[in-house]
Amino acid sequence: MEMGRQWSGAQELQAHMSGIFPEVYLVRHGETAWSLSRQATGRADIPLTNRGERDAQELGMHLQGLSFVQVLTSPLQRARRTASLAGFDDCAQPDPDLLEWDYGAYEGRRTAEIQAERPGWRLFEDGCPDGETLQAVSVRAQRVIDRIRALGGNVLVFAHRDILRVLAARWLGLPAADARYLYLTTASLSVLGYHHDLDEPVIRLWNVPSLSSTTS
Repeated sequence: MEMGRQWSGAQELQAHMSGIFPEVYLVRHGETAWSLSRQATGRADIPLTNRGERDAQELGMHLQGLSFVQVLTSPLQRARRTASLAGFDDCAQPDPDLLEWDYGAYEGRRTAEIQAERPGWRLFEDGCPDGETLQAVSVRAQRVIDRIRALGGNVLVFAHRDILRVLAARWLGLPAADARYLYLTTASLSVLGYHHDLDEPVIRLWNVPSLSSTTS
């Protein structure tokens, strides 16, 4: 599995893919004001920054020439706009199961602020008051995976940091809590697939950023 290296174009991306088994391309949306300030952004429907829009357009250039049997997007505008600017506006289907984790009372807050009140707090271990449980996020991710696997072809997904991390963990058959070990930047591309057969799911590529994406 390759992690974190910047891509140089669609041809290089295609060269990394197996072409034998179906693959799932995961795109985290472009930068927003809250991703830049490191505020928890769950169901708040905020737009991309100008930089986020440029990154989304750059994503589109690197996805050109790839074919998908389905393109899915979170209904939230930061994901839908990323899909649109990447060139998939006319085919991206909103899927409510791709909504970001509902952070409840911690929406818009920074980790440091929460930990000042709750020393040692961690999202995946401790959750959010009045928010969604990890189990509920995991159930949503598994529904997406089941639908994707039933299609039998390459699928492109535009969504958010934590739902995509949980989706990747569940793709591998790991507990949803193990998603905490996976890191995603804004405007990044990851690819899920298989190794020797359909009983061996793997991460083929992880967190490949655009040239100017942010790490929050």
